Amino acid sequence: MASAPKNSTLKHPSPTPRKSSEDIGEKQVCRSISIRMIRHSESQNNQVYRDARRIFKGGTPEFDLQGWIKYVDDRRSADPGLSAMGEVQAEKLAGYLEPHLRNQASSPVRFVVSPMKRTLLTILPTLTRLNEGSGGEACDVIINGFYHESEGCHTREEVEPGMNAEQINKILELSGVKASYVGFQNGEENGWYSHGDGPETRPESEERAAKFYLWMVEFLDQQLYEAEEQNQEDVFDAGVTLPEEEHERDHDRFGPRTRRRRTAIFVGHGDFMSLVLKRIVAGFGHAVEKESIPHRSAFVHTNTGITELEYFGNGKFLIMSSNQTPHLSGPDDGHLITGGSLKDGWSYLMPNDKFLLDAEVTIAFSDEVQPHVQEQTGALRSLYLSKGVGSNSFMADMNHLDVTDAADRDASNELTVVVNRGLQVVGCASLDEKTGRLSDVVIRPSARRSQAAESLIEAVKSHARQSQKVEKIVVQPKTDEGRAFFKKMGFEFVNDVGQYSEDGTCENIRMECKL
Repeated sequence: MASAPKNSTLKHPSPTPRKSSEDIGEKQVCRSISIRMIRHSESQNNQVYRDARRIFKGGTPEFDLQGWIKYVDDRRSADPGLSAMGEVQAEKLAGYLEPHLRNQASSPVRFVVSPMKRTLLTILPTLTRLNEGSGGEACDVIINGFYHESEGCHTREEVEPGMNAEQINKILELSGVKASYVGFQNGEENGWYSHGDGPETRPESEERAAKFYLWMVEFLDQQLYEAEEQNQEDVFDAGVTLPEEEHERDHDRFGPRTRRRRTAIFVGHGDFMSLVLKRIVAGFGHAVEKESIPHRSAFVHTNTGITELEYFGNGKFLIMSSNQTPHLSGPDDGHLITGGSLKDGWSYLMPNDKFLLDAEVTIAFSDEVQPHVQEQTGALRSLYLSKGVGSNSFMADMNHLDVTDAADRDASNELTVVVNRGLQVVGCASLDEKTGRLSDVVIRPSARRSQAAESLIEAVKSHARQSQKVEKIVVQPKTDEGRAFFKKMGFEFVNDVGQYSEDGTCENIRMECKL
């Protein structure tokens, strides 16, 4: 095995055992959150499809397609529960996760769960066991409406609304869990798919995967920042062995840990998880160092599928193992698994934040934006400028155009301004070169710590001066914080009297910056 990198640029580092991050040239500390992505247990629909394949000889020259379609249509449910086999799997999963999380995860364990019945029933036994004797404090559960399976909720292509928060709470009440809700586009009082107008198409599933990926990264980034600011002890460099931890075995999933780790469990669906993992691995899971060395998310394999990941912040993932089922192969076989842990040095494939591009701005006509950038800007705007999602971003809705203003937009004059962190988009805005109107400004909340917002506006001003097409830039911020930000950036009020709405936003206040 190659030795650890000795220089700060970390060119093509190879994993190597080590005792302390102090031995690395830049004294890099690789704090991370432990993640599990788990597919649901076998559903009644899974059993229907399996039986149909057997009965109608799927995959053979004798395959009866019409018979297969009728059989499935007659038996398929829009939101099925678990099959008998699935119920056993769920109990087996709980038998593995409960001692593993009690001994090695900090409390509460974070759960992000699809709103579909089969995922809820899959994790219910685990939640019930973990919460015993805890007063409901052992689990922090978020039901995410973006995390449902591809195609949505429908029967013979007729849309069904799916469950609302009250119906989901009834399923969870035996566990003692009180869940929170996000991504219910018509509100949690309505079904998670009540916004649907038909089965979700493949492009729509891809768009939603981009949105969920963005939400997931922001969720994890906020936890890392919170842990650092509050000096919380459950987020640390798990690749470093303290003297009192010498007896602990890396691949022992049940032995008590001296330091218990921040852990997040994502319970979802096979196809949609694949779309999200695609983005983790080959989509936006990139970082670019100042020397223009691209680093992709890396696969880590043991020597010999709960999917285990480590998250290091800013879109940096390690995939530690994929599609493992230890709960179905015996809990005493852990000692047979070797290699592929953080203590083998894999975390040093991650570039140091010190050498990442923090705020690089690009400007292009809206119809010339690269597809992967277009997808990310669309997800940003949908997530943080949408009334159905909510946001703690100071940029959200601060400059979102009214419908009347949007009607006046001319796409041929519109530029998209993007702030990148490596290949990840952390902020964007639209500039009309004919009118000088700046709109749809949004910055990821975690990027507020950097100069991303300032870089975005300064780039817009610089471009407008150089193009000499407009004499001023006009904005219409809707929040007090937004107006304070633009004032700091050199914008002055054209009028400062507006009408406040019930949600605290204010209409008709305009500001401008003369060039």
